[in-house]
Amino acid sequence: MASKKLLSAAALVLLLQSVGIAQTDWGWDWKDTSKIAVKNLPQHNEFLNNQYPYPAQPRSQWELGFGAGPSFIFGEVKSKVGFGGTISLRKAFSHTFSYRINYTGLLNSGEPTVYGTSVGQYAYKSQTHSLGVDLIASLNSASHYRGNPKTNIYVLAGYSLVGHRVLYKKPVGPFAQPGGYNTYYGIGDPNSQNGLINTWFGANINGRQGWAIMHMATAGAGVAFKLNKQVNLGLEQKFYMAVPGYDYLDGYKGANSTKNDFISFTTARLNINIGNTSKRVEPLWWLNPNNYVYNELNSPKHMKMPPVVLPDSDGDGVTDQFDLEPNTPKGARVDTHGRAMDTDGDGVPDYRDKEPLTPLNCFPVNADGVGTCPEPACCKEIKDMMANMKAAKAECTIGGLPSIQFKGASAKLSKEAQALLADAAVKINANPNCKVKVIGYGASSKAAQQLSWERVNAVIKYLVEKQGVAESRFIFTYGQNGDANTVDLQGTTEEGPNSVPAPHPNLKSRK
Repeated sequence: MASKKLLSAAALVLLLQSVGIAQTDWGWDWKDTSKIAVKNLPQHNEFLNNQYPYPAQPRSQWELGFGAGPSFIFGEVKSKVGFGGTISLRKAFSHTFSYRINYTGLLNSGEPTVYGTSVGQYAYKSQTHSLGVDLIASLNSASHYRGNPKTNIYVLAGYSLVGHRVLYKKPVGPFAQPGGYNTYYGIGDPNSQNGLINTWFGANINGRQGWAIMHMATAGAGVAFKLNKQVNLGLEQKFYMAVPGYDYLDGYKGANSTKNDFISFTTARLNINIGNTSKRVEPLWWLNPNNYVYNELNSPKHMKMPPVVLPDSDGDGVTDQFDLEPNTPKGARVDTHGRAMDTDGDGVPDYRDKEPLTPLNCFPVNADGVGTCPEPACCKEIKDMMANMKAAKAECTIGGLPSIQFKGASAKLSKEAQALLADAAVKINANPNCKVKVIGYGASSKAAQQLSWERVNAVIKYLVEKQGVAESRFIFTYGQNGDANTVDLQGTTEEGPNSVPAPHPNLKSRK
């Protein structure tokens, strides 16, 4: 009993896992750019970088189809069960629409219920060859309540160029064929030689050809059942109708007939997906286009989530919910509860305390946090020295830093550029109070901004790795207005980042 319970529990786990997999199966990995056509890669790269909301349509496989089944000619002469076969190639425009090129061959025959010259009906047999194209609309690819479809229900309409030949059963006659059949040529009475005329291309009375070449419209519907990702079986009903109407597919037209003949063809189909599966997905009518949206809602993997922002009125890094002193001035040092720091505990917060480390023996202090002890002589000298150092640091007299030139769309430093940077490194190291702003230009497009970033990065990397300049000495600036092929070096006392992330890494230069 226990083993049965364990077996049932294991089966339930496997079932839940299989359901989970089915719910998250998009049909292909959206990060796999190998299945995207080259012309659609720019859109897909923008989608991957959250710069465009829609993924690109992947390349899909072709479907090679084979079909066979009964056919009938619906006319005045009663049709027997005929037979036909077809071969086709189908390709998707989208998840709903596809087109199919096909060849079809049909053999049909009929036996009239009433014979006789006065009636004009005779037994017949016919051959039909069709080369056509169908537009197919899949009715159930998209759904809001399930994953990829297991069946494909569709309707179709199209055009075919058709060659049709009729032989009618008459023992004697000028156009007799073996087996008692005569060739039928046109729209006249088979009993009258004067009536054997042809209004279609291809007939040749003297050559005994008798082929009528005509345009036919096609319409139909079908259903296919998916066996696996490569094979499906289907059942399809298709009708062929001549344009303009034609009433001699069975070799006869009644005197008072107002309806044109047409062909019915029912097929059982075997369809096989063809194409490299490493570069193509299944035909799109087998993939639900809503899968990606619902998978993202269920388990976001690509959705760009906004950062969580908690209110912090005074900007001290402690959210208002926990800030015990929510109005501290900007830049004031605070403790973990948002209260202004008072290092020496004299009651004057550090941001107002002119003597933040007042000894206890100098208490009490005045409103500026200064104690009652006289200032030692040494302290005055230290203050003066610090003021002088600060003034010296504020000045930067470095000059003569070069402009580096690049060619084409390359971010590679030329030998001339490397020599200029080597000389510049000597000046930079000789002026430790200065920082160096490395400025790249090219604000006209995303590609130009990325190239500007690469060129600035190349200059800084060379000075740091080859010339030994500290990376903290540089201010990384790119994408400014100016000559896109130039990178300038300027001495400064400003502060700024020495590295920034690439703006558009998907547009990285390959030179």
